[in-house]
Amino acid sequence: MPLDTTLQAELIRVANLLADAARPETLLHFRTFALVADDKGDQAFDPVTIADRAAEQAMRKLLAVERPNDGILGEEFGETPGTSGLTWVLDPIDGTRGYISGTPTWGVLISVADETGPLFGLIDQPYIGERFVGGFGRAEVTGPMGAHPLQCIAQSKLSDATVLTTFPEVGTADEGRAFHAVARQAKLTRYGMDCYAYALLAAGQVDLVIEAGLNAYDIQAPISVIQAAGGIVTDWDGGPAHHGGRALAAANPDIHAEAMAILQESLNG
Repeated sequence: MPLDTTLQAELIRVANLLADAARPETLLHFRTFALVADDKGDQAFDPVTIADRAAEQAMRKLLAVERPNDGILGEEFGETPGTSGLTWVLDPIDGTRGYISGTPTWGVLISVADETGPLFGLIDQPYIGERFVGGFGRAEVTGPMGAHPLQCIAQSKLSDATVLTTFPEVGTADEGRAFHAVARQAKLTRYGMDCYAYALLAAGQVDLVIEAGLNAYDIQAPISVIQAAGGIVTDWDGGPAHHGGRALAAANPDIHAEAMAILQESLNG
């Protein structure tokens, strides 16, 4: 059932409050010599910092006051069940590897979802001061250059496209081969962008983002922002991507279909 406009406005307000609460916690430690990263990975390096934990704690504290009946799914502190049917999905720093390297491509991801998937989301980049929001009829970025509507590229073809991903290896060996089969046919491929890649797609700057090995908190906010801007986000089979795994984010249906066909041929050929 669609949410009434009063509740929509309330959820937008709270989402922005959460981003406001997380910003100072992340900036306090960014590009400081004292920052230490712990490794929570079993096989590959998977860093977490005091900033990740502090930002999520700040958001959880605020939700306990503003929306105590909602559930929470956060990267650092797991799942807290709720009774309202709504769940806040939080990634306090998406791109911690970039964060500890001093690059400004990490971000705070916040979305609110029901049983069907994300309803509203935002991608916040505290250092640049940019916030990309999408859902409930809104698709907008605010930042140093003011406020502007978000709009994905309406028409494009793969041979003229820019495709982004975070890691050159892109998941498993088979997934990596499938990604590179798409990338070989694109005009330009860029790496290491983390969640900022999805923001650029929504802003009409790039055509495709292709990733694998995602968690729900990595993709739900980007889904909301990109869909609100007119784009498409699915898994590599064309189904829902909000549970994580593989994601194909495209600016328009034509380039989504081109990339999907190549991914499928590589994986199943």
